[in-house]
Amino acid sequence: MDAKGLDVPSPDRSTCAEDDSSASFTHELIFLPIPKRLRYDPQKAFHFGLLMNLSLGFASTVTVANLNYCQPLLIDLAQDFGVSYSKVSRVPTLLQAGYAAGVILISPLGDLVRRRQLILLCLILSTAFTVGLSVTDSFIVFEALSFLVGVTSIITSIMQPLAADLAPPERRATAVSVVISGLLLGVLLARVLAGVLGQFASWRTAYYFGVGAQVFALVWLYLIIPDYPAKNAGTGLTYWGILWTMARFAVTEPALIQSCLVNFMMSAGFTSFWVTLTFLLGGPLYNYSTLDIGLFGLVGILGVLLGPLMGRLIDHLVPWYATLFAVVLLGVFNAVQMGAGGLSVAAVLVVAFGLNLFRQLVQASLATIVLSISAEARGRLNAVNVLSIFLGQVMGTPVGSQIYLQHGWRACAALSVGLSGAQIVVLLLRGPHCGRYAWVGWEGGWGARRRKGDAEKPGENSIREEVAPSDPEKAPETINIVGADEGEGGGGEAPRREDVNSVSASEQPEPQKR
Repeated sequence: MDAKGLDVPSPDRSTCAEDDSSASFTHELIFLPIPKRLRYDPQKAFHFGLLMNLSLGFASTVTVANLNYCQPLLIDLAQDFGVSYSKVSRVPTLLQAGYAAGVILISPLGDLVRRRQLILLCLILSTAFTVGLSVTDSFIVFEALSFLVGVTSIITSIMQPLAADLAPPERRATAVSVVISGLLLGVLLARVLAGVLGQFASWRTAYYFGVGAQVFALVWLYLIIPDYPAKNAGTGLTYWGILWTMARFAVTEPALIQSCLVNFMMSAGFTSFWVTLTFLLGGPLYNYSTLDIGLFGLVGILGVLLGPLMGRLIDHLVPWYATLFAVVLLGVFNAVQMGAGGLSVAAVLVVAFGLNLFRQLVQASLATIVLSISAEARGRLNAVNVLSIFLGQVMGTPVGSQIYLQHGWRACAALSVGLSGAQIVVLLLRGPHCGRYAWVGWEGGWGARRRKGDAEKPGENSIREEVAPSDPEKAPETINIVGADEGEGGGGEAPRREDVNSVSASEQPEPQKR
């Protein structure tokens, strides 16, 4: 905490290469001054605290809500714009397509440009496009703006790697879990708020609310996110190089591929449950109203709010074991749905709570694994990981719906149980301590508890070959810094940069050879 009482983070020097002009960077977005206390200063260390972490989570909630306001309002939109239900159903599809495009084309820029400016610019644009959604009278314009809102509502994908960079290694999983909690909370809150506002006011009111929430988040982030130099500066990495390495990572990184497969199947099963839950609760078994069905989202919110506590579990366990634990329990809850979902609403409530809680634990633990592969490529690795979650949602919606319509809710729940079993198989193929390029096996032992220093080990997995010159003497020198142990209260003092810079490269330990 600095003299002004503001929690701001201390950067990991292994994740940013900077030049001599970085300290004099005083303006952003051409004309906007950076608050003096947030400007990068190589002689001053920042601290990553709870306030910063919660701020990133709050911004995730606000922006991801943009993708979900329309879902309970589709009938109102069709009536107001005078279009058919088939046409208005394109709106959520365009939002999701825009989000996928933003994840692939924009979020990896976090590995190339200054992330404070990238986050603020995306939030400015998404706010402007949401203003357009709230006032337009043209359905074609509404569709186009929906796609653009999806493209720019991807700051969560930028902030997950940012949280991993800024948090102390022993608290990395908790920090990432808070950001993911914000994302999932935004999905659920948007549906509930839009449904209530749409019923008692108009659909435009929901978008007015979204504009106001984004403006508040924009001002708050401007006042709290510190500025740091761009990662990979001076390495020769280009935008096209980012896209190429993303594609390469998707087929050459075993830990990433394993995480993507598990996330894909988990997301498909989870989406299938929530899509078909409407059919189950509104059908002859329960005959609930639309408002009653919408309130089931509140049960999911309770599970999401407990997510950061589960992040502490990941910080004490090897993330692979946290994933296995969560996947097994997801299978148990899906089995409860298969056996009792159509017999007791209490069973449905328990399942809704459990699926949200342990789905979040799966995402946070796998994100911790993925973001530990390489500090220099976290933006690209996270983009591939997030894309796998999105593709799972795309598959889970139509497949779950078709199975429900043809075979009923029990068969749909059985699909989710089967997917949980397949996830366990994928996890068991590659053990918790495998080397970076080991595809199968259990090398490294069975240990479940994280040992001292384990959190820092992934930092040695630096990816330099795609960005550094082939001549080692011309390659940029980076020094890996391990932050001070802050403990529960985060009161430890981060190392001063001038002390670290005084350490010569020759004094650094030899890198491990695999």
